[in-house]
Amino acid sequence: MIPVAKPLIGEEEIEEVEKVLRSGFIAQGPRVAEFEEKFASYVGTKHAVAVSSGTTALHLSLLALGVGNGDEVITTPFSFAATGNCALYVGARPVFVDIDPKTFNLDPNQIEAAITEKTRAILPVHLYGQPAKMDQIKKIAEKHDIPVVEDAAQAHGAMFQDEMVGSIGDMACFSFYPTKNMTTSEGGMVTTNNTELSDMVRILRAHGEKERYHHSVLGYNFRMTDIAAAIGLVQLKKLDGFNQKRIENAEYLTEHLKGISCIEPPFVSPQVKHVFHQYTVRVKDGKRNDVMNFLNQEGIGTGIHYPVPIYKQELYQNMGYNDKCLETEKATSEVLSLPVHPSLSVEELETVVISLEAASDKFF
Repeated sequence: MIPVAKPLIGEEEIEEVEKVLRSGFIAQGPRVAEFEEKFASYVGTKHAVAVSSGTTALHLSLLALGVGNGDEVITTPFSFAATGNCALYVGARPVFVDIDPKTFNLDPNQIEAAITEKTRAILPVHLYGQPAKMDQIKKIAEKHDIPVVEDAAQAHGAMFQDEMVGSIGDMACFSFYPTKNMTTSEGGMVTTNNTELSDMVRILRAHGEKERYHHSVLGYNFRMTDIAAAIGLVQLKKLDGFNQKRIENAEYLTEHLKGISCIEPPFVSPQVKHVFHQYTVRVKDGKRNDVMNFLNQEGIGTGIHYPVPIYKQELYQNMGYNDKCLETEKATSEVLSLPVHPSLSVEELETVVISLEAASDKFF
């Protein structure tokens, strides 16, 4: 089986974890602090705060901004559920805006119509590793004095124009889940240039403590361990190389899929550096599941990111959501993610293309 995703953990990561284990300091400690410093430097922000997951990064960012009961957060319905759920965690209501059909990202042309007096944040997702249209989103946000939180869980090292993802909005959130462009096994990071927001996230991630055993606010145990940070420090050094290989693999696939009329390769905006967390195509004529099953039988792993709009999840249906975002719903029926990870060989990429050609002959 050619997997659709594969974490790349080498001997260097193992050695660094062993050092932490032998040090006797395995909870949040000096390696976390070092990881935060180096990640902030990489992204180009003053601050980075390590947390236990990308989801907790989103949760704490909204808390730090003061988003709460009765507030609204504008975001996309075409993402992993955590993007919407983080608003629910703080008592707010996610307000879903449809996507740009080319990039699959939040359509900035539809944001302003969704803004109300209750809107307290705009949360764009850099889906699949392609940055959202941050120039337009920031312009709208500044006009209405609304903070922007970037969901950069899939976009480590991506760039919009000449700015690194994670440094453009008021806050940004990264995930280090095993399938991401870099991993810490599990973990997340909040980046910001705002010292007050950074300080609040640090307090919130550690039981609301400003100092040991003195709790100023209701906080959580959302800390990262030194074990995870040790992995992250090594992975961060490898990130640009990983991303370059993803880009090269994506270019190979796009070039060789041109002749398959039933497959629409991903669009890449000329404004961005796309780092291809996923290489996601559209399969036409309602044949997505047929093609997916055929590829799986041929030993090629695939993924559907994502099969259900967030507002159609049972949780949201039970809350009374009856949204209808037409581009999102079309995408959920057509998207198919193909292997693009850095460990793929040329022979494996060739196999993916040959199998798609065979699927095209079979179903179209």
